[in-house]
Amino acid sequence: MRALRSLAATAAAVLLVAPAAAAHPGVHVTAAFAVPAFPGVSAVSGTTNQLLTTTPLTMGLRVLGHADPGGGFNGDVVANGGYAYLGSWGNGGGGGTFCPSQGVRVYSLFNLANPTLVSTFANGTEPGTPSLAGTWTEKVIVKHVITPSFSGDLAAVSIQSCKPGSFRGFGLYDVTDPTHPKRLALYETPGAIWGSHEIWLQPRNGKAYVYTCVIDSELTTSPDGTSPGKADFRIIDVSDPRNPKEVGEWGAWKELGINPVTRDANGITRNSFVHSVIGDGTRAYLSYWDSGTIILDVSNPAAPRYIGRTTFGPADEGNAHSAWIGRGGTLMIQTDEDFSPTTDPTGTLDATWGYPRFFDITDPAHPRQIATLKLPETTQTTTPPGYYSVHDPKILGNLAFFSWYAEGVVVADITNPAAPRVVAHWIPPPAADPRGFFQAPGVKFANVWGVYVTNTGTILASDINSGLWVLHM
Repeated sequence: MRALRSLAATAAAVLLVAPAAAAHPGVHVTAAFAVPAFPGVSAVSGTTNQLLTTTPLTMGLRVLGHADPGGGFNGDVVANGGYAYLGSWGNGGGGGTFCPSQGVRVYSLFNLANPTLVSTFANGTEPGTPSLAGTWTEKVIVKHVITPSFSGDLAAVSIQSCKPGSFRGFGLYDVTDPTHPKRLALYETPGAIWGSHEIWLQPRNGKAYVYTCVIDSELTTSPDGTSPGKADFRIIDVSDPRNPKEVGEWGAWKELGINPVTRDANGITRNSFVHSVIGDGTRAYLSYWDSGTIILDVSNPAAPRYIGRTTFGPADEGNAHSAWIGRGGTLMIQTDEDFSPTTDPTGTLDATWGYPRFFDITDPAHPRQIATLKLPETTQTTTPPGYYSVHDPKILGNLAFFSWYAEGVVVADITNPAAPRVVAHWIPPPAADPRGFFQAPGVKFANVWGVYVTNTGTILASDINSGLWVLHM
């Protein structure tokens, strides 16, 4: 989430999650689309934000169920085998002022109208050492894994530090029985400022790997400030999840000569670090912030090989935050997260909130941008409480699903990916920030972090403030 740019122990401005961003606004649109009309909302720029922030919206999506765990902020959500896994977030940039260590909450979805909490893990209360108190767990990936050492459902959980001395890395849990998760291992990521920011779990050929993003590692572990340190992107063999071992790494500073912090010709600071990663077997797609999405061949995990990357124009904000692959591996959606649409002292950048870009990657060495997707609010710069940037994408068939913070969940028809068309839009009832962190106490607003869609068409959404939502088209 772009809401906060914390200064690490370095001069680099690094992405974390929190309120006011000081960054470069704007991104560039290449394909327009028509937003379908729905009652009470105008498509004219400047007219919809107040309504969208304060009023729930249902267009083509209906709510089946809701569960609010309370107590703090919610992170990403995934589903596996009839259960939803809801992550949690803490304030890594605030000196531990907000660090509830709520872990991953597991909900049964067998009654969609009544998601039922059945267990919690990675929350700092489990027996054994090291303790996870003083951490947050925003990202969780759950997949069925079969290796010579493990057979069952495996959860990989990002673990980041909120307080000095707390654990930094990721955890591996056996969730074959989701009602009784079992911790298999904690893996510490050397040189991490906070820990493993985002992760991916990739089963392949009787093995399993965790791809992990360690923000600004090349910079913060640099021996002299002028040469790269340990890479931001790392590959960990978790085929034996009780004994994870690093097998490979890759960094854009070392491999491509892209310095983590530079200034472009217009005087705009550009930051290059791995924020998130996904995989599709033999490729990894690294969301490398202002360096775009970098595509790697990881068929040999010990020697990741650069294939190609997306790029930004001089007026683009950058901020490649997340990605997803569709249409048989020929389409990639990249979401650019921007929470500072008006902050640009040079007057160079387009003033918009963040939005998705669509790339034809039939030739992955040369990704070709074919479209972007904007909502009416994307180009508005004066807003009531709430953040109007896109966050994460998912694809199922010819539909793309986006978590879009104050915009809730947005669904687009991508039958023609060069002309994406919004076909459904849902905004949850506004809820107060439970900690008074993003907004003043009592201020209510929608704040959807994650979206996940199952093969049966059930859609899960996680609102930072109000918890888990179960939807259907």
